[in-house]
Amino acid sequence: MGDGIVYLRLRRRVDVMPGAIITLGDIASIEADSRYEDRIGKLVIWKMRPEDGNLLMIDMLQIVRLIRRLDPSLTVETFGEPHVLLEVTSEGKVKPRYLLLVAAWLLLFFGSGMAIMNFHADVDMPVVQRRIVELLTGRPDRHAWLFEVPYSLGVGLGMLIFFNRVFRKRLNDEPNPLEVEMFMYQQNVNHYVITQEYAKTRQREDGPDA
Repeated sequence: MGDGIVYLRLRRRVDVMPGAIITLGDIASIEADSRYEDRIGKLVIWKMRPEDGNLLMIDMLQIVRLIRRLDPSLTVETFGEPHVLLEVTSEGKVKPRYLLLVAAWLLLFFGSGMAIMNFHADVDMPVVQRRIVELLTGRPDRHAWLFEVPYSLGVGLGMLIFFNRVFRKRLNDEPNPLEVEMFMYQQNVNHYVITQEYAKTRQREDGPDA
């Protein structure tokens, strides 16, 4: 690695406190010669202000300009994301909202239960199960317990396999559909915020008459 080369990889999203002074080491992974790394890591990138709101984007070009201003002889090589989102929280981290979690859990629990029961009512599942038992055994059975009990257990087991989790333990490393949807939602939110921030930056650069 050349002595005058700085390698940077920005983080996607960083939680910060109101009024925090953001250094490059807070928002990026840095690899450089030991003579520069500590000084670059302490380079002040931004000071959070109330008018910045709760989300702020820092662009890679801003960082490159500051590094070049610090030492014009340095060459900056960048990897990964071209920007980082700063999310302002009262304690520097997002606190879990347990009341909202419980409300969402209850809504999903009873909502999914109602959906399953409505599906069974639509297809007249008891009649279907009694008919299957009659076809298998050759005699009608008003209470098809030998079919209904395994079926109920299979529905629960299928949900565990589908969501790939038993309480806090994962069955394997593959993400479940809910985690994928949450990831896609967060990606879309980040993309929207970044697009809006770029538009605001362009307006500031063009001026009010643009």
